[in-house]
Amino acid sequence: MFDFQDLYKTYVPDVYRFAYWLCGDTVDAEDITSETFLRAWKHRERIRTETMKAYLLSIARNLYLERLRKHKLHAELSDGLPDPGPSLDKRYEDRDELLRIQKVLQQINEVDRAAFILRVQHELPYAEIARVLQISLSSVKVKVHRVRLKLTGVVANEEAYS
Repeated sequence: MFDFQDLYKTYVPDVYRFAYWLCGDTVDAEDITSETFLRAWKHRERIRTETMKAYLLSIARNLYLERLRKHKLHAELSDGLPDPGPSLDKRYEDRDELLRIQKVLQQINEVDRAAFILRVQHELPYAEIARVLQISLSSVKVKVHRVRLKLTGVVANEEAYS
């Protein structure tokens, strides 16, 4: 069917990024990523989505939700995120903007945040997101649209005060 090494090399960046954007902590994201691949390999005959990427991201999301239920906490985002940029000023400006967006995303409920991340960062089709999140297609579209509006409003509001 597929080779674990190929599977891992192909999808580990996407799974890690998704996990990181959900939990906001590098250590938790690494744990979720490794556990995702362990579970995917262990249950490889039970793939229930059209794409392997969607299947892996679905596992990662479920692991994140399990962690929330077990630990009942939300991790603070680290200020030490590396952001390679052309100049030091640009790096700080980009990092500050990213941190503001991450803070806003962490305030949005998990389903809306997951729908947005799956659509924008992982470019999954709305129908696949609906299957992963187990909600209707129209709900996915509304959730992604609302998060976009919220982020646009936050950026516009901050620019008005700059």
